[in-house]
Amino acid sequence: MSRLTIGNVELQNNIILAPMAGVSDLPFRLLCHEQGAGMVCSEMISAKAILYKNKNTEELLKIHPGEGPVSMQLFGSDPDIISEMAKRIEERPFAVLDINMGCPVPKVVNNGEGSALMKNPKLVGQIVEKTAKAIQKPVTVKIRKGFDENHVNAVEIARIAQESGAAAVAVHGRTREQYYSGKADWDIIAAVKQAVKIPVLGNGDVTDADSAGKMFEKTGCDGILVGRGAQGNPWIFKEITRGLAGETTERPNKQELYEMILRHAQLSAEYKGEYITVREMRKHVAWYTTGLPHSAALRRQINEMETMEQLTECMKRILNA
Repeated sequence: MSRLTIGNVELQNNIILAPMAGVSDLPFRLLCHEQGAGMVCSEMISAKAILYKNKNTEELLKIHPGEGPVSMQLFGSDPDIISEMAKRIEERPFAVLDINMGCPVPKVVNNGEGSALMKNPKLVGQIVEKTAKAIQKPVTVKIRKGFDENHVNAVEIARIAQESGAAAVAVHGRTREQYYSGKADWDIIAAVKQAVKIPVLGNGDVTDADSAGKMFEKTGCDGILVGRGAQGNPWIFKEITRGLAGETTERPNKQELYEMILRHAQLSAEYKGEYITVREMRKHVAWYTTGLPHSAALRRQINEMETMEQLTECMKRILNA
């Protein structure tokens, strides 16, 4: 496997868990690291929430010593606040600070944050430059193809990020208007790779070792972010890293699936308690069990779970089905 260096941080490999709100929390990051992810990315964290000491934000900032290199992702639109909050949290044990310029969610975009920043190249430069100067850790940027098909400017934004001090740029091959629909445009990732000297991470439609190999081949990117392909499938990192090395891996059997789901739930319960864990695990279990026989009926059972005991019993039924 190719190693990847971002600033002064060397990763064991170049297959990375993408930041996903409501998904890439500490328990899931830990599982993905154990399955071979070269780096794991946090859920996006509001710079303003850190400024105002929002109590829920502390949970998002937690890092486990066993989860390997972590990219901590901030979002916001004020260069002063982002850079100052980056400095405030720099002593925490993350390896890389990422700035979100790709989130398509309306409440974020309507505040001029996330992918809305791609409409303001000058502001992008100010945010990256101030933040890169404020901290010693590498600063990276996650962008999209553009805001919409009439404003495809990933190459311009990537160049600005590089000139302003970014150590790497991640490119999701969809516009903001696409959200996560349609096909990701890998050509735009290739165009960014050709335009800048810093590492370029490709994102979009990588679901297995075959698609990862094709992305590397088509785009020349230095690393890959795996997002939705990892939902309910932390094994994907082992599959991709081994597959790219010419090895084959078998899909997990029912026993391994059962053990992974329970481990995920137990880790989550340690950090969030039973009430939150059981409710959050409903979506994870639905992802884990996609494609299994009677999965529709199973999802109905999952959505009625109230306790860890019920979750365990539900998993036993899957195991014995």
